[in-house]
Amino acid sequence: MDCKSFYGTRQHTSLALVPENSQDSDGELSDDDPIEDPDFQPNFADDSDESYVDVSMEEDAPSTSRSTQLSRKKSKKRKRTLKTVPLEEAEDTLYPYSFSVPKKDARRIWKHEDIEELQVPAASFEPPEALQSPFQYFKMLFTDEMIDHIAYHTNLYSAQELGDTIKTSPKEIEDFLSILLFMGVFNFPSLEDYWHHESRFSVIADIMPKKRFQLLRRFIHFNDNQQCNNSGDRFNKIRPLFDMLREQCLQIPSTYKHSVDEVMVAYKGTRAGNLRQYIANKPHKWGFKLFCRASSSGIIHDLLLYQGASTFFNTTLSEEEQMLPLGAKVVTTLCKTITQPRLSVVFCDNYFTSFKLVKYLDTSLGVKCIGTVRPNRTGGATLMTDKELTKKGRGAFDYKAAEGVIAVKWFDNKCVNLLSNAVGVMPLSTVKRWSKESKAKISIPCPSLIHAYNEHMGGIDLSDMLVHLYKTPAKSTRWYLPLFGYVLDLCITNSWLVYKRECGQLNQKPISLKRFRLAVAHSLKQVNKPASKVGRPSSSRCSYCPKGVSRWKCQKCNVFLCLNANQECFAVYHQRF
Repeated sequence: MDCKSFYGTRQHTSLALVPENSQDSDGELSDDDPIEDPDFQPNFADDSDESYVDVSMEEDAPSTSRSTQLSRKKSKKRKRTLKTVPLEEAEDTLYPYSFSVPKKDARRIWKHEDIEELQVPAASFEPPEALQSPFQYFKMLFTDEMIDHIAYHTNLYSAQELGDTIKTSPKEIEDFLSILLFMGVFNFPSLEDYWHHESRFSVIADIMPKKRFQLLRRFIHFNDNQQCNNSGDRFNKIRPLFDMLREQCLQIPSTYKHSVDEVMVAYKGTRAGNLRQYIANKPHKWGFKLFCRASSSGIIHDLLLYQGASTFFNTTLSEEEQMLPLGAKVVTTLCKTITQPRLSVVFCDNYFTSFKLVKYLDTSLGVKCIGTVRPNRTGGATLMTDKELTKKGRGAFDYKAAEGVIAVKWFDNKCVNLLSNAVGVMPLSTVKRWSKESKAKISIPCPSLIHAYNEHMGGIDLSDMLVHLYKTPAKSTRWYLPLFGYVLDLCITNSWLVYKRECGQLNQKPISLKRFRLAVAHSLKQVNKPASKVGRPSSSRCSYCPKGVSRWKCQKCNVFLCLNANQECFAVYHQRF
């Protein structure tokens, strides 16, 4: 990702061209309100419309009504001016409930100097002895425990509703998941079309009848309603599945460079109440908001469901963390699960970044931070104004450092502000930009932390793009089904990225995400099926392993192979023959 993506690729941030207002439907927890920001410095400019009350006159006024009226008339004739107070007193008045800020922070000294770059070691993973099948990678995330859990609670919910269970089993749930995976690749206008005689799709229709699929879809459940009615968790209907998925994602080895960002799971219904969020600059404007931590390869390692004031109901926060803004609390919570914090750097956009977050991550967890930041959250850095920087031309920048944190303002198409305590300005690099005057691409200087941010910030956007390539159909009046579809798609995406990483370690070419998803779907419907009859395999069966029918052929020897055949299967076959 080059620096151009800094402004064009990431839609929800416009890469930190410092939007002044972020649209969040939950007002009481919005991170965009500068009054709640501990780094916000109010402007005490005179305002002729401000009402003035002379407190000293009210206290000394006589008790008679006539004298009171005279004092009020005198007070109205007084010139309405605002009293100028020191900045420290103003902050104490405006933020009486925020955590105390030492006076030395108010007198923070910013100097025109760079910071030392943190030497982050390159990630090294132990290569596997051999590649596994796509189904095995998928089962690392969507485990048998999750399938058993779904089968149990689906039977329980159907018994509560009907008086008798629908008698589903883990094997049938695997068939159900197989159908959903196929539907994510082969998208028909409606579910009935897969079974209708005029448009019958045998790959799906042969797995189970339409009525049975609709019955499972009607009663599929993930938690006991009777036990979670009094729960403070507003996502109780889907929480067990997310907790099990999160536990498996945390076990995936990660790099030392992480990104934190938000993800929207599309949902336009109204039954979820204000759990449904609206963000105007997202591809899916209505939906559920999740906060995720990912590596630059797109693998998501941790996630947090946003539910307003009760988002951190099951998270232990210190007294200082509770006073942090929402964005800072999210980043702090997601960074607590990093296995090597002293060697790690986290990247986040201007929704999360502030001077206090950068300092708190370093002092409490040992994690360094780089992020775009809004001008009122830089901690009082005295940088050049946008107008002054624009006059210097494209590529101009200004920087100041204090307490090991550097604040940088860089002018490209627009001015952008960043904070960092991991990478500084030097060494400078260059980026190509189109010049209208010369009608050609020119090189402009780019600070080092800009390049680092562009290189490692896009992990969650990459995951989100891959999830939406082949998306499980989950339209339903039950609000938690889209979240279940996201869990299934994320398991496919994460497992494919792990498989792709291991292919790179073994110098083997990986199959595409679509083929990977189809291989998992075929394997799910074949699990625990009766063994095929003994005899010579037909010409349409795999020439190496008798696992189903396929039209795939080896390009070298023109033999048929099964759908879950991978590079290992190819290699073993050619060694035998």
